[in-house]
Amino acid sequence: MSVTVSATLAVNEALSERRRQGLPVLPMGFGEAGLPVHPALRAALAAGGDRNAYGPVAGSPDLRAAAAGYWDRRGLPTDPELVVAGPGSKPLLYGLLLSIGGDVAVPAPSWVSYAAQAQLAGHRPLPVPTLPGQGGVPDPDLLRIAVTEARAAGRDVRAVIVTTPDNPTGTVAARGTTERLARTARELDLVVISDEIYRDLVHDPATTVPSVAEAAPERTVITSGLSKSLALGGWRIGVARLPDSAPGHRLRADLLGVASEIWSSPAAPVQQAAAYAFTEPAEITDHVRRSARLHGIVVREVARRFTDAGALVAAPSAAFYLYPDLEGARARLAADHGVTTGPGLARLLLDRYGVGTLAAAEFGESPHALRLRVATSLLYGDTEAERFEALAAGDPVALPWIRAHLDRLDEVLAEVTRPAAAPVAAPH
Repeated sequence: MSVTVSATLAVNEALSERRRQGLPVLPMGFGEAGLPVHPALRAALAAGGDRNAYGPVAGSPDLRAAAAGYWDRRGLPTDPELVVAGPGSKPLLYGLLLSIGGDVAVPAPSWVSYAAQAQLAGHRPLPVPTLPGQGGVPDPDLLRIAVTEARAAGRDVRAVIVTTPDNPTGTVAARGTTERLARTARELDLVVISDEIYRDLVHDPATTVPSVAEAAPERTVITSGLSKSLALGGWRIGVARLPDSAPGHRLRADLLGVASEIWSSPAAPVQQAAAYAFTEPAEITDHVRRSARLHGIVVREVARRFTDAGALVAAPSAAFYLYPDLEGARARLAADHGVTTGPGLARLLLDRYGVGTLAAAEFGESPHALRLRVATSLLYGDTEAERFEALAAGDPVALPWIRAHLDRLDEVLAEVTRPAAAPVAAPH
């Protein structure tokens, strides 16, 4: 099969090329956390520099114990023997899809790689719409219908993916929804893969992030990592928590078999730093809290700018994403810009204005939808000093470099979506 570069990485490369050409950019297409590495993590990585042996396929005992403790503190008792580490949560997700086999139900919309990975594994994704304002979790009633109909048509659907908090919408599904999803998965005998990489980036500390593993512990795998909460995307480290059940133990064995043939073991120095991070010392938890606060302030401000321009936006409550719908500007976009599709809108924003976004079609929706996934996490500054200042600022949107991005966004939205002023009649 033909495989293209992931849409998120492609838009990032397109923006980088514009920068090299000296053209202005507004980077809101790539979901990188956009913050500096905490000095304590740098020290932990450096301390592990002499670790050059392969190590266990599942990951080092220290890392697996630390990750188990991380989940223990979130009300999910975890046996370290049921933790598997990998070079990022993304390879772990792919390894799980290979190990589980069969088709997989995915939320619609959902992160671009779920469907692509299912296809790479030789299977088909089964998109299931989410509930309004509760992205990342397929509507349990629609899931039951979709899986039942797919199986009646001869498809072998074995798993369902949930994302909580959600990418692309930045919302968090309600506990009642995840509990209903858990019951449906049990009725249909589906393995649940719960991608919880944004769990620690809720904007309001009082917001709870329910896990399907609380309601269906025997069949739920959780994946997570440090690329979002601690902005360590380039370090490539992730962890998976397997269920403590007979199917969970079989899945662990299969996943280790896949891992042994693909990545052997995660990078040893990065594992040492990750083990330190997952023990959650005070300086790390404080850094994560300040990161979540910054993400929340900026993403809500960007959401307000889109709302003022006439877009419909579900209020983001976690991570650094929003999912504005510009359907109200359809006539203007068609008449003035020849834009009738989401991909066309994303191309207009990128090619004419240097604004990076992703169309809803990349997340499994119809090309007709004029929705965009907007990421705000690369607006915090171009230097490490600026990004540290953004983390510390009482009002980060008042910082001149962030304010400049917001003002530019206003200018673009005004030109693209707002009706032109009526012409003044000539005097008689």
